[in-house]
Amino acid sequence: MATPTTIKSIEALQVMWEPNEPPGRRSAIVRVTTIDGIVGYGEASPMMGGEHSLGVVRDFAPSLIGADALDQAVLYDRLLHRYVKLGPEGAVTGALAALDIALWDIKGKYFNQPIFKLLGGGWRTEVPFYASIGGNAGRTVDEVLRVVEARWRKETPAAIKIRWDGDRTRQDYDIPGDIAKAKAVRKLVGDDFPLAFDANNQYSVGGAIRVGRALEELGYIWFEEPVQHYNVRAMGEVAQRLDITVSAAEQTYTTQALVDMINAGVRMVQPDIVKMGGITGLMQCAAICHAHGVELVPHQTQPTIAHTANLHVLATIMHLTKPAEFADPSTRMHVAFENPPIPSDGKFTVPNGPGLGLVVRDAELKMRRS
Repeated sequence: MATPTTIKSIEALQVMWEPNEPPGRRSAIVRVTTIDGIVGYGEASPMMGGEHSLGVVRDFAPSLIGADALDQAVLYDRLLHRYVKLGPEGAVTGALAALDIALWDIKGKYFNQPIFKLLGGGWRTEVPFYASIGGNAGRTVDEVLRVVEARWRKETPAAIKIRWDGDRTRQDYDIPGDIAKAKAVRKLVGDDFPLAFDANNQYSVGGAIRVGRALEELGYIWFEEPVQHYNVRAMGEVAQRLDITVSAAEQTYTTQALVDMINAGVRMVQPDIVKMGGITGLMQCAAICHAHGVELVPHQTQPTIAHTANLHVLATIMHLTKPAEFADPSTRMHVAFENPPIPSDGKFTVPNGPGLGLVVRDAELKMRRS
């Protein structure tokens, strides 16, 4: 029997925000509508424009017409196992993340409650953020300082993470240069300001330990993905041999793989809501981390829908030990939202409107479909 939350339609949208925007800057958005006109929005990982995940959404969308949006966990597991032979990592879990976020958005709107209330309530109404600053492998020391200082002064973040984004086929390419940049940033912000270093998988085990020792001396608080993410044993070895907290798992897509990373010895994990099955998946990660005594600091690079969904989850975590990631300060997407998440004084406010709490301008999204 049909109810107000019965699914009427599912749309998979690749959105191009600016003319000739490259695929990696486009957004992969899912729009779910119920027969009573309740609309939920979700987002998938935008790698290559998210088309790999949007293709999965388009394939499963017809089978969900007539299903109840309130059954989001049942629908998630049913679809995961329908497409399990595709991975399930990557395209499948990205597609399911977008669907899951949209269904939670519908659930919150139906019950007239923000998502964090439906997840058990919030420990906080504001979440501090760290400025995630990428592209530093190709910059000189002076260029790194200029970029870091600009965002530090403008955004007043609670912490800063410098990312390398270098060529992952060249391990240990310029360790002295990397350490010099880390030293210069520390000198810029002072001894007490929280700093993190994201290697983006560019070191061997030996190289990672060498850099990690330097970061310990400089007082950096975490060292992210020092070795290739798929080499779980090596990641665990580096984590166990260094005193600095080593983090990983932004490219982990299942709870079982997350447990493997933890069992290897990693004590801070960073699954991403648009890769790890959405809100449902990230809440499962939170339970796993709580049980293992491991820090959960989600990776998050999308500035609107996924970012807001992530804030709802972070509001519910009792031991939130690190700030939330803020990787993209661009306002190009704000045109499609009446109330986009905007940082203030180093924090984001957790929305308290129904569902995600975002007011979306449908016409603007449709105009920008690529």
